[in-house]
Amino acid sequence: MGLVLGVYCDDEDKNADKMRFTDSGTKYNNYVKGKLQDYLKMALPLPKLGQVRLLYGMDSKFNAIAAVGMGTDCIGYNPVEEIDEQKEVIRIVSAAGVKALQNLSFPRIYVESFGHAESSAEGSNMGIWLYQENRAERNKKVIPKIEIFDSNDWIGWQIGHQKAMAQNLARNFMEMPANVLTPSAFALQAVDVLTKAGVNVEVKVRNWAKLRDFNSFLSVSSGSSQAPIFLEAFYEGCETDVAPVVLVGKGITFDAGGICLKSCKQMKYMRGDMSGAAAVVSAIRAISNLQIPVNVRALIPLCENMPGAGAYKPGDIVKAKNGKTIMVQTTAHEGRLILADALSYCIMFNPKFIVDLGTLTREIAEVMGSSAAGVFTNSDSLYDMMRIASIHTGDRVWRFPLWDYYSDDVRNSEQSDVLNVGSDEDYGGACNAAAFLREFVPPCVDWMHIDSYGIALASGKTQPYLRKGMSGRPTRTLIEFLSQLACRHG
Repeated sequence: MGLVLGVYCDDEDKNADKMRFTDSGTKYNNYVKGKLQDYLKMALPLPKLGQVRLLYGMDSKFNAIAAVGMGTDCIGYNPVEEIDEQKEVIRIVSAAGVKALQNLSFPRIYVESFGHAESSAEGSNMGIWLYQENRAERNKKVIPKIEIFDSNDWIGWQIGHQKAMAQNLARNFMEMPANVLTPSAFALQAVDVLTKAGVNVEVKVRNWAKLRDFNSFLSVSSGSSQAPIFLEAFYEGCETDVAPVVLVGKGITFDAGGICLKSCKQMKYMRGDMSGAAAVVSAIRAISNLQIPVNVRALIPLCENMPGAGAYKPGDIVKAKNGKTIMVQTTAHEGRLILADALSYCIMFNPKFIVDLGTLTREIAEVMGSSAAGVFTNSDSLYDMMRIASIHTGDRVWRFPLWDYYSDDVRNSEQSDVLNVGSDEDYGGACNAAAFLREFVPPCVDWMHIDSYGIALASGKTQPYLRKGMSGRPTRTLIEFLSQLACRHG
């Protein structure tokens, strides 16, 4: 077994004169009669933030101790960065420790709370995860069981565990090859995952969508041999007469660009173009497991965007479910087309509010990088709640304008009601996409659009607790947002 403990140290402290342990580290150091402190002094310099020192022979219970540098203990909420730096450090530190011990193939690892059990559970469980379903058994890394050490905050640990497992589930969906995770396969996996959590799921097929005039959604799917699926899920956490929150997730299981074909380089990560759908499924599972008292309905249009013989074309005009006609300027911007019908369909459920989520525009990544998701909304209070949630999770959001300027631009057509890009195809892409979606939001309903294009991939550096690959963001922020909503209105 292995154990992860934290140690504070200033960068200027070369001789470890000011070395301090966390509360759990202090207890353990006393238990081993100061050997932890002595061993670290022998292994100078002390580990900096996120660095690990592996120590052996401390006691008979633990085969190895991972002492992880935590930097200074004088941190907390940073209003300039809009992040709780203490919680983020805990995620980084716990992940670094468990990954170091995971490399030693320990089947069980204990991790201290570092003062916040929820963040420790998040970092630990996200840190050990990696996609290896298609590797030979002999080449797979051991995924150890993670348990809390020296803390009574079992509830906080379980909340963090559920959030981390939800984000890992989203990462798993996103990493799966597109030939394996077709729209039908996604639906089957979602049914399996959600029904086990007590969530009601309905799988709708092409004819159902056709009878309900989901023409925009069906036009995108027309170039693929894979049948489109419309997935509905409903979690009932409180009285049935309470209006549900409706989550809409973009579910393009592979985006080749349609007739407007992407290059091979551009298609490299397009298996993850269903990250919105993955986050929604994962979040609703966590909400159910945590028994959050809120009603949530998820709507997920699933299809591929391929250049098959029946594919829709630039210049096509399709009529969406709400009766508005759409001029297709480019088939490469398909996400907004499938979301349009799903947003129009929301009126059937008398929603408390609507949140749609997906990787819509490259422009949002060019502006924000992977620092935050872009948010567009007609409700100040919704944004404030999402912003506060993102501060706690370290998975930030940033608001962009939803002005009439952009709505006028996407309506600037003599041949259709709206354009799927806008009159100027080279500028304002992210804002125009949000303005386009706004045309299909039911009247007098609060709504938020989250463009997650820039945060879909993890570099392994900016958030060290996520290995390089698909990120699963912003799943935890979505869960925290819904949890705070329940607390506010409970």
